[in-house]
Amino acid sequence: MSNPPAGIADLASIARRKEQRAWYFYDWANSAYVTTVTTVLFGPFLIPIAEQAAVDNRVSVLGFLPVAPGALPAYIITFSTILSALLLPPLGALVDRTRYKKQLLGVFAWIGAAFASLLFFTTGDNWQLGAVAVIGANLAFGASVVVNDSILCLISTEEERDRVSSRGWAFGYLGGGLLLVVNLATVVLHDQLGITEELAARISMLSAALWWAGFTLIPFLKLRNYEPTHVVPEEGSVVRQSFGQLWTTLKEMRNYPVTLTFLLAYLFFNDGIQTVISQSSVYGAEELGFGTTVLIATILLVQFVGVAGALVFGKAAERYGGRPVILVGIGVWMLIVTAALFLPAGRIAPFLILAVAIGLVLGGTQALARSYFSLLIPRGREAEYFSFYHAMERGTSWFGTLTFGLVYQLTDSYRPAIFALIVFFVIGGALLLKVDTARGIREAGNTPPSVV
Repeated sequence: MSNPPAGIADLASIARRKEQRAWYFYDWANSAYVTTVTTVLFGPFLIPIAEQAAVDNRVSVLGFLPVAPGALPAYIITFSTILSALLLPPLGALVDRTRYKKQLLGVFAWIGAAFASLLFFTTGDNWQLGAVAVIGANLAFGASVVVNDSILCLISTEEERDRVSSRGWAFGYLGGGLLLVVNLATVVLHDQLGITEELAARISMLSAALWWAGFTLIPFLKLRNYEPTHVVPEEGSVVRQSFGQLWTTLKEMRNYPVTLTFLLAYLFFNDGIQTVISQSSVYGAEELGFGTTVLIATILLVQFVGVAGALVFGKAAERYGGRPVILVGIGVWMLIVTAALFLPAGRIAPFLILAVAIGLVLGGTQALARSYFSLLIPRGREAEYFSFYHAMERGTSWFGTLTFGLVYQLTDSYRPAIFALIVFFVIGGALLLKVDTARGIREAGNTPPSVV
């Protein structure tokens, strides 16, 4: 087969790059919700509201389940995460059967933003509205990310995948970080602005919802629709067809052992990453004795260093391949949790150095995991396989936090608790070493990049 004329090839590359630049902006859009709402403001905002509704320090969930106000945000996030893990796989099969992926991306994003905006109206003792807002927003967020990740495979060649994924992740950290700076300033300076702290938090969370909705317009308007390929033939309605395809894929997944091995590896090392991130503020406050100002500065430091980290890892992957660079990142995570075991209390400099290390590997490992997995997905099943990818992440994300909590309970110290997470990186790294990249790409029917 002869090569296409250079001009045609150049035009195709230019068209892809235009779509890739538009695609970056969905990471930019949704990261504002993740950083401002779920990471920083939602928990501290909802707990006082729930306390106003509490009787004997308990609120009634669904009319029969008593829950302490302080535990309510964690339960809400956990419930939405597990529910999302159950709903994503059939959704992925549905997405693969339609050409209207950018429309689905927009619909899910705008539904999520609409739910998130309800937090602005959560006042008094109405914690139930806040719970509905975050559960709905998290479900829509998960659905939109599955669609968005599947689009990565349509707008980039295998050769471009690491670069595109890493830049998208960097855009996400930058966008989320910029809005977080503004929102944290609004909350901290609420007196000077003439508003209450609660109103400042509500305005900040509303701004994240509007940011998410507004910037989603860029990929919605600039991306193209692509006809489905390699769709599993099924009869009946589109919903019945989707479940039929899901069942077929589940039966056929044993034909892709390399892909399954990577998914298992990702389950472990990503759980370790997520637990370090979610528990780092607890560790900094309770074990090292740092106040809110230091912790906020640390969150922002990790956010902005994450931009550089994602780009550096993307460049390294172009030269050395995705798997070796992910393995290096996992090795750095092992060093991070080991260093945390010996971190001196009350000394800011070592804590910030550790935050820089986290920022460098956080975005990089996650961005490359996304692009590396995309090489192992059979054509036409992108959304479905990414739904399994995110379902495994969400459905098992409590393993690390459970380990952290149990070790703390046994030792009464956060130091061994954070160090215990090294097990997740060791197992994840060992499984990743067993992944034969070239074989996995070949079995999936994809074209190997020049460096694997």
